[in-house]
Formats: sequence, C-alpha cells, structure tokens
Amino acid sequence: MTYHSGSRAIQDRVGVRELADHVGRAIGRAVRPVVAAFLEQQPMLVVGAASRGGGVWASLLTGRPGFVRAAGPHRISVVGGLRAGDPLTAALATSGTPVGVLALDPRTRRRIRLGGRVLPTPRGFEVEADEVFGNCPKYLQKREAYELVADRTAGVSRHSTELTPAQREFVGSADTFFLATVHRQGADAGHRGGNPGFVRVEGPTELSWRDYSGNSMFRSLGNLECDPRAGLLLLDWTSGAVLQLTGTARTEFAPDGERTVRFTLTEAVETPAAGLLRWTAPAYSPANP
Repeated sequence: MTYHSGSRAIQDRVGVRELADHVGRAIGRAVRPVVAAFLEQQPMLVVGAASRGGGVWASLLTGRPGFVRAAGPHRISVVGGLRAGDPLTAALATSGTPVGVLALDPRTRRRIRLGGRVLPTPRGFEVEADEVFGNCPKYLQKREAYELVADRTAGVSRHSTELTPAQREFVGSADTFFLATVHRQGADAGHRGGNPGFVRVEGPTELSWRDYSGNSMFRSLGNLECDPRAGLLLLDWTSGAVLQLTGTARTEFAPDGERTVRFTLTEAVETPAAGLLRWTAPAYSPANP
C-alpha cells in the first residue's frame, strides 16, 4: 500500500486523492541504476528517525562522494556514521530501526527519498529499502558548488529547551530545513524550502511555516496526522553548523484552504562545524511564494 491512513486523510481533505494515486505509481523498492548513480555523486545525506529516547530527529551526514552507494537492488550503504553525541547515533547502530533518508543535490535541484530499516555494518550502516522515489525541484534553492573542508572538526554541542536569541534569528533567516516524521510503518525525511522568513519564529519554543502546494503525497503531514512527533534540521551552509530540533507538530487548515504547520520545541541541539561542506550562496527557487 503506497499511502497509510494519515496521508489518505489529508489527501481526501484537500481533494487530491486521484492525483496522489497517479504520483504514487513512481514509488518502488528498487534502487535503480539512475538512483545508484545519483547517490554516488552526493557529499551529503539527511536521515530521520526516532531516537532511543523517543524523540524524532533529523541528522546530517557528509563525506566525499561515494560514501553512500547502492549495495544491492533494494539496499544502500553508508560509510562512516553520525558524529558521537548526535541524537540518532544509537538508533542508527540498532538493527531494524525505521529510518527515512533524503539525498538532495543543491547543484542540480534533484532529490531522492528512501524509507527502510537500518542494518549496522563495521564501516557504518546499510538501509534495506521499503520504498524509493524522487521528488520535483519545487522550493529547492540552487547552490552552484561546494568545498569539502576535510580538516573541519565538530565543536561541542549545546543542548537547550528553548531557542536562544541567536538561534531564533538563524531560524528566521533560513531558506531551507529538513523535516523528520514517523508512523507505525516507518520513518520519513523530507525537505522544506522558501525565501528567508518562510519559517516564522513565534517564541522561544514555537515555530510555524506555511505548507506550500507540492506533489500531493502528503507524506510528512500524513505522518503528523498519526504521530505528532517531529524533528527539524537547519544548516549553516557556509560554516557547517547544524541546529537540530525535536518536538511535536500539528497542521492547521484555514477556510481558504491554506495550511500552516505549528511546531512546539522540546529540545534543541546546536553543533558548530558538524558538516564538512562549504556551499556557495543560493539562487532562490522560482517556485518560492
């Protein structure tokens, strides 16, 4: 079954079930050659899952192209792993953990999503895929090139239950974040983008963003319909700093059909220089409202 009850509920409410069924035909289990070739070119990967503590998080992996590759017709392999202390380190070292994977290339504005189960390996981990599919380039900012800063070392992480003034400014100026959600059948890692300011900071523990029209799958919102736990990942595309947020989210539907997602923070983890990449400045997507 391509969609679970949560996604179906949102699709029916918005009136896009037929379109969702058409788009859903692209979802399969195979890591096709074109997907394998795309993965081997990528220097970054985003993973989403529930931690052993129960919070849902999105985490960043970076490395030289080739650190992620196909390992079979339904499996990918990742060499290396998350930094020590990342909220998902233990989960990705546990066989069978449901995980969502997003490979996104800002240079080409292409992205591949994969959902499956973790299989730890001596060199990192593998993911046995339950589903693999691509997404359109909507709301994806284009970044022309990156530099791999191989000698960059992650700093000490700062944990808090509220966003600091500097973190609130950082979130409010973001043009991209990554969203992890879960349901009883698995996990998902997705992307959200827009012009700076598309994420509204409404307090030290409250964020919101408009849910722009997309492919009508409603994977993230469908998951939140069943399980409100969510994780956000924001990157400093120059310094490699990451801000990871976990909490709960809910979707509000306005009479005119506009959808707003409201996120309440439980914990924030900020880590300087956690990523090895330094990207060029963005060209904003022409689809951004």
